[in-house]
Amino acid sequence: MSEHEIGGGSLLAGAEESPVGLHFAVTDRYRPFDLIAPRFVQFDSVVTPRRSAFAGTLLTTGIRPVAPYGTVTVEVRRLDDTAGVTAGLAGDAGSVLGFYDAATGRAGIEITVGGAATVVKSVPADLPAPFGFALVVNENAVTVLADTTGTGTGWQPLLTERDGVRALIDLRDPVVLGELGYAYGGRGTGSTVLGRVRAGYFGQAGIRDPHVVQHADGRPYVKDGKLYLTMTNAGLGFFQQAHWAVWTLDLADPSKLEQVATLFFQRDGVVLGDHAGQIVYDDERRHFIVAMSSWGDFDFDGVHVRHTTTRADVLSGVHVLATERLMLPTTVSSWDPSLTKIDGRWHVGYVESPAQQPAFVFHPALAAGPRGADYDENLELVGADTSLDQTEGTILQKIDGKWYLLASDGHARHYPVYDLSLRRLGVLDAPYGTNIPHPMIVPVGRAWWMITFDSTQYAEPVLGYGGHGDFLLLKA
Repeated sequence: MSEHEIGGGSLLAGAEESPVGLHFAVTDRYRPFDLIAPRFVQFDSVVTPRRSAFAGTLLTTGIRPVAPYGTVTVEVRRLDDTAGVTAGLAGDAGSVLGFYDAATGRAGIEITVGGAATVVKSVPADLPAPFGFALVVNENAVTVLADTTGTGTGWQPLLTERDGVRALIDLRDPVVLGELGYAYGGRGTGSTVLGRVRAGYFGQAGIRDPHVVQHADGRPYVKDGKLYLTMTNAGLGFFQQAHWAVWTLDLADPSKLEQVATLFFQRDGVVLGDHAGQIVYDDERRHFIVAMSSWGDFDFDGVHVRHTTTRADVLSGVHVLATERLMLPTTVSSWDPSLTKIDGRWHVGYVESPAQQPAFVFHPALAAGPRGADYDENLELVGADTSLDQTEGTILQKIDGKWYLLASDGHARHYPVYDLSLRRLGVLDAPYGTNIPHPMIVPVGRAWWMITFDSTQYAEPVLGYGGHGDFLLLKA
């Protein structure tokens, strides 16, 4: 089977005059949630048994993540009144640990640097054994969770802290992170009996910003009946806690969504979880173009599009990629890049944002390069719809032989459709959910699907905004 066929059929959809003629309805909705991404478990006590009692002992595994996005989960089977449990990262650089003390009835986060231990935050907690205990690192944000259901599916955050952690240690620094490995053990003077211990790369509290992986000419990247797409994996907190991943969607069974790659980015001396972008395979140059938005260190002082090219298989495994700024024809912030080579010219759709505070203001824009130039060469502005101020999720898509730029207008609650001169043609006939759902439409057989998301939050009272959303599939 070629990458461009599904069951022997062409990926070209049935004839439609324009995207405005498509009529979408929701067919599938579910919530991807994993403290550890299933394919990215790095340590499992089933393979290396550690089923014994601990009394204030910390075990280090020597296994570490290459980016500050990791999780340790521990089954606590029994706990004396003077005992506790701890989990996190530890090594030559110190430690970043979450803990629960039965004696004091508190859970907290403890940072040790230079031999000095500091509890940066703690809260009252009552966790009768058996229960699950977890420590999650997302960038410099550290979150302690517990699962009192005993099922491994009832994780709820007890507390989270970012500023207090960053004041003592910077987990984004690859030198610091390189000296920290997954760790776990007991706490206090009593006996702590542990069961299964697992550690690995953090998964997601939800997903957003879907963008289909494609070839340079716009054909979706499909292999073995699975559509490849990138999505932002929502972290346990704001934009800096999210990271980027590659997923596959089984076209025969859209309930089968699987993460197959985890992508991180090194810039300015640190490793970040930049996200909200697109991967394009350039068949002519035989490399991947990877473009993303600089949300990994967002602090309300601007966002820009970054990029790189690589021959590494970024559609599987874990990668840390060095990137540089994509020179778009704009003097303001930008994000959500969408790249396609149309009639010999690279076109790049993106969001322009003149302000992020006191309120976000953003609208769609389109640039194009000269014929024969590469995607990052001599881009010039084609147009921008500055009449809008809450519009993102730019998508370039070909329908019935014509190319269009799609976007999502959070103010008007619909999806505007433009031609390649940025002339507005109408709106998609599709239900508009919460947040600013992206109109990622893709041809499947002789039908059209839209892959998008909403603003359903996870544990917002503890974690704040950012832990969204649900995965939605619409069909036309």
